[in-house]
Parts: sequence; structure tokens; C-alpha cells
Amino acid sequence: MKAWGSEISEGDSFARSWRDECGVFGVWNHPQASRLSYLGLFAIQHRGQESTGIVALDGQAHHIKKGLGLVADVFDEQTLNALPGTSAIGHVRYSTTGMNSLNNAQPLTAHLFNGPVAVAHNGNIVNAEPLKQELREQGSIFQGSNDTEIILHMIARNPSSDLLQCLKGALERLEGAYSLTVLSHKALFAARDPMGFRPLVLGQLEEKFNDRPTYVVASETCAFDLIGARFVREIEPGEIFWVDETGEHSIFLEKKRSTSRCVFEHVYFARPDSVVFGESVYEVRKRAGQILARETAVDIDMVIPVPDSGVPAAIGYANESGKPFELGIIRNHYIGRTFIQPQQSIRDFGVKIKLNPQMAVLKGKRVVVVDDSLVRGTTSRKIVGLVRSAGAKEVHLRIAAPPTRSPCYYGVDTPEKSQLIAANQSLESIRQFVGADTLGYLSLNGLKSAVRGESGGYCSACFDGKYPTELFGLDAKPKGNIRGI
Repeated sequence: MKAWGSEISEGDSFARSWRDECGVFGVWNHPQASRLSYLGLFAIQHRGQESTGIVALDGQAHHIKKGLGLVADVFDEQTLNALPGTSAIGHVRYSTTGMNSLNNAQPLTAHLFNGPVAVAHNGNIVNAEPLKQELREQGSIFQGSNDTEIILHMIARNPSSDLLQCLKGALERLEGAYSLTVLSHKALFAARDPMGFRPLVLGQLEEKFNDRPTYVVASETCAFDLIGARFVREIEPGEIFWVDETGEHSIFLEKKRSTSRCVFEHVYFARPDSVVFGESVYEVRKRAGQILARETAVDIDMVIPVPDSGVPAAIGYANESGKPFELGIIRNHYIGRTFIQPQQSIRDFGVKIKLNPQMAVLKGKRVVVVDDSLVRGTTSRKIVGLVRSAGAKEVHLRIAAPPTRSPCYYGVDTPEKSQLIAANQSLESIRQFVGADTLGYLSLNGLKSAVRGESGGYCSACFDGKYPTELFGLDAKPKGNIRGI
């Protein structure tokens, strides 16, 4: 009998439906709004690499550029010059295989009764299907397969001429995760779902334009660092914030919900130099590594990370254990998004195209390898094999997150439960599969301590299966796979 997952190859895909993990950015009142958006999208490129887009507003007209690929692939000097205006929003998108098309690239735009409107969205609307069915019955025609289109249709069908009331009416009917920017000819809006699943932050540039401040919104604070903006605050769960010619304003949706911020933002998604949900991501990951060392101590010679996302937790683990931190695996940052596949006779290189172990560091050593998470186990198995091939005497795998046992339905693309190794195998079976001498996970209580969420406020459904909303049948559908894990 084959070990669980042994028939899964490096190139296999379990993508059977679309789920987004994206990033949004917005600028109000700056003569180079599209260029600031371009820089901001560069900073949050890690949140989506499949497509990107910017919409700039010049007077009464939208100017839009969208394309498949990275920010650097889609935008150049010529395209940015064709995006004039003092306000803009941008988007980077991740999608599962087969669903990446220009129809799904954002921001989405429409010319409505109350003027041009553009929307960019990060999250996943769990009641999207019943809402889509209702809208289709009313005559709506959908161009793509993303749930952001629902928001545009609901705004368009609202009889009010006040865009704020149209947007508020649409958001009141949504269930699930959304952090979004909306741009009209009169205002820039930023809104976050009442449970606060996904981050969204507000900033300002120090200089003023026409004696008024320049406002920026983004999925992460690292975007502000790049453009020299000052972090002001988070957009609050359930808040609709907007800025127009008269200044800044804010209202809250009528729904009152307990906060359920995505804990996986701290585990993996956010850049370590961002502040997410009021906490430094880097410091959270270091604390997770420290707690992991206390919970899973073992006699070793050194601690090495799986680059790059495992680095902060490995630093914390090394500090707590008193053992040296070493770069035992070097990552190749220059392979690009695709590379020419060699002939079958020389294709057995696994993850070596990205990661290379250092024999001079590892030979004869007892090593703890720290990674941010373990989902299917296939990549971890290859990494353990790489470290052993470099001569390590012992390889102890440590995961700076609890076992992933349940899919996410709030904007993260994850495998269906049958493909989550921790949902189907014991700790010992997983250890045998990945080939480590020992295997240890961070406990859920340990993770809660690391994010300082012992009293609640976080969604950890991917670890404990406790979903904070109704799923509207999504739990009965197949899922895709988390990228890069």
C-alpha cells in the first residue's frame, strides 16, 4: 500500500474551483496617482501573481490597464502615462489554474446611473452563488467567475442615486470576507467586512496637493513604506471609509459580528515587514518560533529555515533553544514564474530549481528545519530529502503553525479536506511520509499566544474546523490547493 500522497507529483494540480488571495491599493488626491498605485502594487505583489490592474480617474472618465502576469509584466512607462488622474485604485490577483483570465482581472469597472465606478476586492463571498442566482433571475449578465462582479451588479440595481447608499446596501447582503476599494468620480471608498477577515489599512503622504492631504489605502502597511506614506490606522471591521472633496468620512454597517481576523495572514500570507491587525508580522513569527522551541525541544546542533517564509520563526526557535541559526538552504530568487522544462531523462530535480542545501553547513549535523506550514507534505518531504542529501546526521522538522485540517472559505485557496495530510493521517504517519527523524507542530494555543489572540478575535478554521459563518454549501464542493506551500 502506498504512503498517503506518494503518488502526488511536483506538477500535479488540485485546482477545481477558484478562490482568491489578493491585494488592493488606492490613492486619492495626488497628481501621480497611477504611479503611486504601481509602486504600492509592487509592494504587495506577494498577495497575487496571476494578474494585476490599475484604474485611474481623470475628471469623469476611467482609464484602465489590466493584464495577466506580474506588475512588472503589465506596466511600463507608456502604460502609466496613459493612466492620468489624481485618484486611482489597483489590484493584484491570485487564482487557481484554468480560471486566470482578463475577465477575472481587477479592478472591475462599470458606467452606472451615478457615474463611473471601479471595484477591487480581496476576500471571498461565501453566499456568492445564491446572490448570483438571484441577480441572473433579475437579468444580470456576468462576464467572469469572480464574486467581485456581484458587488457591481448590486450597486447598479439599487434605486438610490447616492453611491454610498448603493454600496452600503450591497455590503449589507454579503456574507464572508471582503476588504475592498471603490473609486467613483467623486470619492474613494474603502470597506471591510464586519468580521474583519482580511487586512485593510489607511495612510497619508506627508506632502499635500492643492492644500489637501493625499490618502492611500492598502492591504498591507509595507506598501506605505515604499511610497513614503504614514500609517494612520486600520479600516475597522464593518467600516465604510471614504474621502472626497470635503474631506474624510466614515460609517459602519448595521451588522454586528465578533471579529474573526485570519490568523494565516500572520502565519504565511503577509510580508514580514508589515503590521497586520495591529501586530508586527515579523515579531509574531519570531514569537511563534520561540514558543515552538519550548513545545517541541530536541537535542540539535543548529536551526535552519526553509527560505524565505520560515526565516523569522527559525530565528525565534534558535534564540529560544540557544542553538545557532544557519542558512543551510539557499533559495534561487531568479528562476522567474516559469522555466523551460528539461527532457524527462533529466527532470528529476524536484525543488532543487528553487532550493539548494549547503553541504559545508549541514554535513554531519543534527538539524532542526523550520517551515511556516505543512499542507500536503509533498514539498516538506523533498526538503527533508535535500537536507539529508547534503549529509545532515539528523533532520528534525518543525512547523510554526498547527496542523492544517480544514479548508478555508474566506479568500484562501486550499485543498479539499481529503488532500490535507493532517486531516487524514496521524503525526507519526506524517513524520514517516516526510522522512524526518522527528516532527513537531506549533500548538493552536501557542499560535494564539504568538498573535496575542488568546481571548479570541481570530479565525483559525483551517486548523480547528470552527467556521465563523454559514458556508452556504461551499463545504460540499471540491477545493483547490494553497500555492507555494
